[in-house]
Amino acid sequence: MEPAGARTRPFPVWRRSAAWVAAGALIGLPLRAWSQAPEAEGGSVGARAPALPEVTVSTPRGPVPAFDVAGSVDRVEGEQMRENRLQVHLSESLDGVPGLRLQNRQNLAQDLQLSVRGFGARSTFGVRGVRLYVDGIPATMPDGQGQTSNIDIGSADHVEVLRGPFSALYGNSSGGVVQVFTEDGAGPPRLSVSAAGGSFGTSRTGFKFSGASGRLGYVVSGSHFHTDGWRARSAADRDILNAKFGLALDGGDKLTLVANHVRIRAQDPLGLSAEQVAQNPRGAALAAQYDTRKSVEQTQLGLLYERRLGATDELRLMVYGGERRTTQFQSIPPAAQQNPLHAGGVIDLARAYAGFDLRWSTRTQLAARPFELVAGLAYDSLREHRRGHENYLGTVADPQLGVRGRLRRDERNTARNADPYVQGTWQFHDRWRLDAGLRRSSVRFSSQDGYVAGPNGDDSGSVRHARLLPTAALRYQATRDLAFYVAAGRGFETPTLNEIAYRPGGAGGVNFALRPSLNTSVELGAKARLAGGLLTAAVFQTGTRDEIVTLANTGGRATFQNAGRTRRRGFELSWQHETHNHWRTQIAATWLDARYRDAFCAPAPCGADGGVAAGNRIPGIAPRALYVAVGWAPPQGWRAGVEVRALSAVQANDRNTARAAGHAVAALHAGYLRRWQSWEFNAFARVDNLFDRRYIGSVIVNEGNARYFEPAPGRHWTVGVNGTYRF
Repeated sequence: MEPAGARTRPFPVWRRSAAWVAAGALIGLPLRAWSQAPEAEGGSVGARAPALPEVTVSTPRGPVPAFDVAGSVDRVEGEQMRENRLQVHLSESLDGVPGLRLQNRQNLAQDLQLSVRGFGARSTFGVRGVRLYVDGIPATMPDGQGQTSNIDIGSADHVEVLRGPFSALYGNSSGGVVQVFTEDGAGPPRLSVSAAGGSFGTSRTGFKFSGASGRLGYVVSGSHFHTDGWRARSAADRDILNAKFGLALDGGDKLTLVANHVRIRAQDPLGLSAEQVAQNPRGAALAAQYDTRKSVEQTQLGLLYERRLGATDELRLMVYGGERRTTQFQSIPPAAQQNPLHAGGVIDLARAYAGFDLRWSTRTQLAARPFELVAGLAYDSLREHRRGHENYLGTVADPQLGVRGRLRRDERNTARNADPYVQGTWQFHDRWRLDAGLRRSSVRFSSQDGYVAGPNGDDSGSVRHARLLPTAALRYQATRDLAFYVAAGRGFETPTLNEIAYRPGGAGGVNFALRPSLNTSVELGAKARLAGGLLTAAVFQTGTRDEIVTLANTGGRATFQNAGRTRRRGFELSWQHETHNHWRTQIAATWLDARYRDAFCAPAPCGADGGVAAGNRIPGIAPRALYVAVGWAPPQGWRAGVEVRALSAVQANDRNTARAAGHAVAALHAGYLRRWQSWEFNAFARVDNLFDRRYIGSVIVNEGNARYFEPAPGRHWTVGVNGTYRF
C-alpha cells in the first residue's frame, strides 16, 4: 500500500525522466571543461584543474588525510553546510555522503531520521544504531539512543561521517559514526550576524563572535529558529547557544572547554495513513485532538586536555557532563490507559549523563618499520528518572485531553559502559599498511521501580551485555593517487532504554529479556585522486543475528523482540571535482539491499499468514539513492547551483505491505558574496522541491495504526543574509 495521489513515479521510471536529462546536461558542463583542458607536459589530462585541498579526518591517532584511511569516511566543511542554506538541520547539507540517509521529518518533536547503511532505520524518533559526537562529547548515550537537536551549524567547522567495519571501534550501537566539530577561535575578533526566512512562517536569526587573544581562542554562537510548519500542528521553536574556548599551555599542551545549551518547544503532527495522505497531506486531526507536543531542555559541558609526553607520546583526557529534560504528550486513547499496568500518555523524563575518555598514543617502530599505537578507556554513565502520567482529566467517556493527569509510572533507570580499547597501525611496507583494533564494550542496565500499586508489582532488575569488538584493515597504495583496501569488523547494538521500556503482552516493567544484535561487516574499497577531484568506491556486506525489531505497537506502547538473521549488502560511489573556472560537481550514489534472512512473527499475534517472511526488505531503507550537485562558486560575486536528490521506494513495515513511493526532487539556489576592507556580505535565495512534487519525506516504521507516512512539503523558498565585520 502506498499513499494515494502522489505526483511521483517509481524509481525505474523517473530515472529515465526529463529531469535526469537536464541533470546530465548540467553535469556535462564541468565534465567537458575537465576533459577538454589542455594537457600539461607529460600528457596528463586536466592538469590545469586545481586540486581540491587535502582533507583530513580525525582518528584515535590524530588527524589523517581521508585518502589514507582504510575505510569509508567523508568530511563536509562547515562553510559548505552554511552556504545557501537555512542552517537548522544536518539534513540540509549531508546528502552528498553516500550510505548516509538523513531525512527531515518536518517534525522537530521527533528529531531527524538518520541511518548509515541501514543501521538506525527502525528508529521512530531520535537516532539509534549510529554513534553521534559533538566536539568529542557523545550525543549518543550508553544505551545507544542519540539526538541531533543540540548541533549548532552556525559555528560548525566540519562534520565527519565514518561507515563500515571500523565504526565498531566506537562501541555500542556504532553501525556508523557522525562527528561534528566546532571551529577554533583564531585571528582578530570578528562578529557575524545572520538572518533567514522562508515559506510556512520559517525564520532563523543567529550570531557568532570569534577570534583569539594571546593564548586564548574563543567562539561563541547562538541562534533562534521558528516555524509555523508546513503541516497543521507542526509549529516549533528552538534556541541554541554554543561556546568553545581553547587555551594554549606551555610545552605544546592545550586545554579546550565546550559549553552547549538547547531549548525546544514543538508540536507533534504525528504520522498519516495512506488514505489520510490522499485526502489531506497537510492535516493532523489526531494531533489537534490530543494536543500532541514535546519540550526539551539540555545543558552540557565538556573539557579536553591534550598533553605531550615527549617527542613520540601524547596523552588526551576528555571529561563531560550534562542534563536533559523532556516532556512529551502522546495521542494514546484514555480507554487504553485503563489497564492498571499501562504507563500513561505523558512522558516526563529527566536525564543526567557524564563520562570520560582517557587515551594514550605513541609513535615507534616494529621490525624497523613505522608503528603507531593507541590505547584508552571510555566510560559513560546515564541516570534517568522516568515518569508516566495520564494525558487526560475527567472520565473516559468525557475526557479533557492533552493535559497531565494521574501518575502511572515512576522509575529510576541507569545505563553505564566501561570500554577499554586499543588500536595499532603498522606500515610494514612502502605500499602496504595494516590497521587493527580491539574494543571490549560492556553495557549495564538497571531499573528501580518506584510505582508499586495493586497488580503493578515491583519490576526492578538489571542486566549486563558485553562483547569483544575486533576490527582489521589492509591498505595497498598502488600509485601516488590510487589506493585499495579491505576491512572487516564485528559490532553490536544493545536495545535502548526506550526499547526495553515495555514488556510484551501488556505486562509492566522493563523488558530485560531483549538481547543485543551482533553484526559482522566486510568492506572492499578504492580511492583515487582524479583530475583535481576525489573518486571513492566501496562494496560491503553486513550480516546480523538477533536483529532487534518491533513485536507489537498498539495502544501507544511499542514492544520489541529479537528476530534472527539479516543481511545488508551494497555499493557506494562518490565523486567531487572542481575546475579552474570555479565549477563544482558532486555525485553520491548508493545501492543497498537489506533483507531479513529468517522469518518471524510480527506484529503479534500472527495469523495464518505467518508474519514476516524470509527475504522481506528491512523497512525504512531506500535500496537506491542518488545525489547530484552542480554549482558555480567564484571567490566573490554571483554564485548559483542546482541539486537533485532521488530515492527509490521505502518499505514502511516488516511485512512489506505498505511503502512510500520513490521520488526525485530538485533545488535551485543563487547568491552573492562580496568582501571589502573589514566587511563581508553574503546573501542567497533558494527554492526546494522546484517542480512541486508530492512525496513522502519519511516513514514511521511499523506504526501500529498504519499511520506510517510523514509527507514532505511542496515547493518552498528560503532567503538569507549574513554580514561579518573583522575588528
